[in-house]
Amino acid sequence: MLFVGTEHCPKGLDAYMIGEIIRFGDCYSSSLEPLTRRAVFCLAGMSGKRTRSFRIAVQHRDREELLRERDRALFHSMVAKIAHHFLADDRDRKYYADRYTCCPPPLFILLVTLVELGFFTYYTASTGEITTTGPVPIDSPFIYRPDKREEVWRFFFYMLLHAGWIHLLFNLLVQVCVGLPLEMVHGSLRIGTVYMAGVLAGSLGTSVFDTDVYLVGASGGVYALLAAHLANVLLNYNQMEFGLARLGCIFFIASADVGLAIYNRYAVEQHGPPVSYVAHLTGALAGLTIGLLVLKNFEQKLHEQVLWWVALGVYAACTLFAVLFNIFNY
Repeated sequence: MLFVGTEHCPKGLDAYMIGEIIRFGDCYSSSLEPLTRRAVFCLAGMSGKRTRSFRIAVQHRDREELLRERDRALFHSMVAKIAHHFLADDRDRKYYADRYTCCPPPLFILLVTLVELGFFTYYTASTGEITTTGPVPIDSPFIYRPDKREEVWRFFFYMLLHAGWIHLLFNLLVQVCVGLPLEMVHGSLRIGTVYMAGVLAGSLGTSVFDTDVYLVGASGGVYALLAAHLANVLLNYNQMEFGLARLGCIFFIASADVGLAIYNRYAVEQHGPPVSYVAHLTGALAGLTIGLLVLKNFEQKLHEQVLWWVALGVYAACTLFAVLFNIFNY
């Protein structure tokens, strides 16, 4: 009797053909020549191996599909929660939850946060010290200084520097916990506009109302985000879950931070140039105005409301006044 190994078996047979061969072997095995019978059983063995391989492949595919379904369910659950907490109208929530795909991804807040953290790490390593109120890199080309107002970039890039780890930690937490969800809802362009409007308002306000101080930190942008969210909660608190509690929480956190900034400005002995707190207030004003201008209500026509024009007029007038003040009082 000759031995027939798998190398003698035909290649490229599909599942149907192999099944037919197996059935043929079962029916006529007693009348087949030994060589032919061995070939049929060889094909049957190959069929079993292929069946097992196919079954393993199907199981692997099913596991991957289950994992994808679980990830999709978690993603949609997260999106629904964000819509619930950051949008007031049920139509807006449904519209957002049904259409959000995270494309493009919310990168603005993440990039700003990483850059601010990197700058703080660099200046901390350079000075070899870190305290609750320092170091303040007064010689940095990015810090806002009243004697260098002609360097226009300082009105924006001071946001990259921070006076101490408490200052940095508060701003980063608000950016991630409030700014990132807002960016997911409204998009990077709109949130970036609100944030940078708050940063500019912070430096312009400081140049007008606290003219002798240096300015560092992203508080102007952070308070613009807080105020924009606060405006939405104020206008729709009766439609939002825990609306009054949320208002109270925002007021408490903001008041504590502003109070600490005022305390450090006037009560703590200064070892260098004083650092302003005015940016918190003017940044918040920018958030209350610009926030109404650019944050979208998905199925509402905000531009038809009188409030939209009032907000535009207030921000434009304040910005123009501050710019002219700096031009004629330098």
